[in-house]
Amino acid sequence: MPDFKLSASLEGHGDDVRAVAFPNSNVIISASRDATVRLWKLVSSPPPTYDYTIAAHGQAFINSLAYLPPTAEYPEGLVLSGGQDTIIEARQPSKSSADNADAMLLGHGHNICALDVSPGSEYIVSGSWDSTARLWRVGKWEPEVVFEGHQGSVWAVLAYDRNTVITGCADQMIRIFDTSGKLLGSIKNSNDVVRALCKLPESHPSGAHFASASNDGVIRLYTLKGDLVASLHGHESFVYSLAVLPSGELVSSGEDRTVRIWQGTQCVQTITHPAISVWSVAACRETGDIVSGASDRVTRVFTRSPHRQAAPEAIQQFEQAVKESAIPAEQVGKINKEQLPGPEFLKEKSGTKEGQVQMIRELDGSVTAHTWSSATHEWIAVGTVVDSAGSSGRKTEYLGQDYDYVFDVDIEDGKPPLKLPYNVSQNPYEAATKFIGDNELPMSYLDQVANFITQNTQGATLGQSEQSGADAWGSERRYRPGDAAPTNEAAIPTPEPRPRVLPQKTYLSIRSANTKIIAKKLQELNEKILAAGDKSIALNSTEVEAVVAVCAQLENTQKITDSSIVEFGLPLIFNIATKWPVANRLPGLDLLRLLASATPMTATVDYDGADLVTGVLSSGVFDAPLNVNNAMLAVRTFANLFETEAGRKLAIQNFDQLLAGVKSALANVGSTPNRNLTIAVATLYINFAVYLTSEGRAQSPEAAEQGLGLLDALTKILSSEKDSEAVYRGLVALGTLVQAMGADIKGAAKEIYEVESLMTRISSSALGKEPRISGVIGEIKAAF
Repeated sequence: MPDFKLSASLEGHGDDVRAVAFPNSNVIISASRDATVRLWKLVSSPPPTYDYTIAAHGQAFINSLAYLPPTAEYPEGLVLSGGQDTIIEARQPSKSSADNADAMLLGHGHNICALDVSPGSEYIVSGSWDSTARLWRVGKWEPEVVFEGHQGSVWAVLAYDRNTVITGCADQMIRIFDTSGKLLGSIKNSNDVVRALCKLPESHPSGAHFASASNDGVIRLYTLKGDLVASLHGHESFVYSLAVLPSGELVSSGEDRTVRIWQGTQCVQTITHPAISVWSVAACRETGDIVSGASDRVTRVFTRSPHRQAAPEAIQQFEQAVKESAIPAEQVGKINKEQLPGPEFLKEKSGTKEGQVQMIRELDGSVTAHTWSSATHEWIAVGTVVDSAGSSGRKTEYLGQDYDYVFDVDIEDGKPPLKLPYNVSQNPYEAATKFIGDNELPMSYLDQVANFITQNTQGATLGQSEQSGADAWGSERRYRPGDAAPTNEAAIPTPEPRPRVLPQKTYLSIRSANTKIIAKKLQELNEKILAAGDKSIALNSTEVEAVVAVCAQLENTQKITDSSIVEFGLPLIFNIATKWPVANRLPGLDLLRLLASATPMTATVDYDGADLVTGVLSSGVFDAPLNVNNAMLAVRTFANLFETEAGRKLAIQNFDQLLAGVKSALANVGSTPNRNLTIAVATLYINFAVYLTSEGRAQSPEAAEQGLGLLDALTKILSSEKDSEAVYRGLVALGTLVQAMGADIKGAAKEIYEVESLMTRISSSALGKEPRISGVIGEIKAAF
């Protein structure tokens, strides 16, 4: 058979894609840590292109997904999703996230990590961190059977047939039940956590009935009697997901960044992704195409059909992204560079099996990874190994300051590691908050980053556990942003009491970006404007070079060292952000955002007789019909101004105008709030709160007046917002005002804005279950 090739890359999720489904040739479903389920519909072909709608929007990570085929009662079928909020939602595909779900399945006490539908669509089975699996009859939606006896998280469930349910558990056991809940048998799968299960077709050459996969990287084939038929070796790390093609071939995905295709017991193709993990894989019964969901937030479709392949340039771009991706050192284990072969090995030696990985010591001393392709009989570059180690204990300089530790954090493949500086005299939560804000990461990472700082000492390496050996609970207690592990008191020590968060004392900025991509996009748009004949706003070649030079300096330093480059480039970038067609302003606004924190000149340059804030506001960036991305970047620009003294002065001078503009943007966003915009607004409000409560300003009449305006804006957001990240940031801003300002603010918060009642309402909602939110609410209540 021909190899699978990229068919489409579906981009839209704001966080890891944790689960995927492929109901038919025209529809793909994905679920993400961004708390959404997205339904992707094929809109044209060839090459295949998709458009998405948000089918569901929850309050926390969505980690599991299944599709119930059409029935008499549900002619469209049902999309089933579950996650951290412990609720399974059943929703017809045509419904929007604003519509009521068809059913809400309540019963689990912890994160729902696995879902499956029986072959006859009679029942649904779910698995959870609460150590149970549950059976739900379609239409009744009550937990008819609770499968108990598990000694850890139930990571995998398989509705094998109308009478049989199979579970895979963190206690390393596979259990086979009948649908009444009776245990029919158990299998000691391996010495590691069971992560995935899959039913095999009757025609499978091994004669096995189902497959399992675990954290040891091995896929095992079993009969229902518990006999081990075969073990499939090839994956280099955890295997997270299994699926079966119409051909009977098995498909797997895992922590080694790959999707693998298996004929019988042989791996026949390895598809490496430019990501840290490939969380999920599913197959289309109609076409045999496959879909994957990965940690780089992209859902990808692969096909064997030449007619459904992506455009050649898209395939080339995907392959190049894989080649240029960064591989955290902990993924490949300890490497002795001196014993590795050089580049000549790739020409002189062939691989012994499909997917074999070979490390190469390049001439510059770096280590690259290559995988063997049996189909093309060649080694394919799949990335460069990057270290992610803590400091040696000596003071380390970072951005002109000395720190006890400067950790390297590999957040996203293909980009340099982020720096996490820390001094032992700091509050870990303050250092973590600044790191998150500087690098545009979700505040949901706060506890994990802070705990990482607390737990690690000299020589600590991100990604490595302090304990040796595998963690039976499937988490390995390693630092992986966004991946909260189930708590088990016997396996994970009780954490230290959480330090106080309020009042916030440091400004948050949002500086993460790929300026090379920004520069490329800007040049493409400029060429289109020139081609359309609008030379009055387009850049000439000299101006393009000036803007590209600004991008290059931002790429290298994040701080401007050559003021002459910026002095010429800033007005050009401002014109792009405010005068180009609205749909083309994104690169200009993104550069303004970066420059606002990189140099005080951004706040002092004259922009056609106006300052930066007035100029951006007067461009209509917050007017209806709202371009949400433009509005979001404008707000991020204003938040980043607080990185410099000149920027803070400019922002506070325009306090009333900024507050009014932001309120207008939130009003014009429509009935479905945009979380990225709201989070940016909450970040700006945090910075205002920090400014008003620092350097002795809190008691001044002017600060009190502005504090009241900010208090009004914050309570309005918190009264209606459902996104946990936006709510958390809003609470930090509000709590900072209440704790650090005078009696007038505290009295207004209590008597006029009824903040105590507002805190109680949030506490009683699903958001109140989050420790970080409940913790801040407790600090706010204690202030009254």
